[in-house]
Amino acid sequence: HVQLVESGGGSVQAGGSLRLSCAVSGISYSNYCMGWFRQAPGREREGVASVDSGGRTTYVDSVKGRFTISRDNVKNTLYLQMNSLRPEDTAMYYCALQPAYILSDRLSMGKYSYWGQGTQDTVS
Repeated sequence: HVQLVESGGGSVQAGGSLRLSCAVSGISYSNYCMGWFRQAPGREREGVASVDSGGRTTYVDSVKGRFTISRDNVKNTLYLQMNSLRPEDTAMYYCALQPAYILSDRLSMGKYSYWGQGTQDTVS
């Protein structure tokens, strides 16, 4: 079974940085797309960033220039580097995986089959 485990969340002051990691097991780190999603209390879950098997990335407008998604195919790990954090970035962050080489509309939650348990990020 595919398993995704997030780590790296925590509390940080506005303007600070966090790096989230998502460890992947049960599937080889190739020919699939991955994404980061977040959900704040009382708000809908939204797509933050995604990367396909070829390394193409997509970001929601609110994080462009601040967040960077990347993948390490050797370690089977997905990362989200978050810089210049703002209070509105406070949310539970989830990683997701879809076994597909190319995936259209990669910031859409319904495109992904596998999800991690989430990690909390708090910016104050």
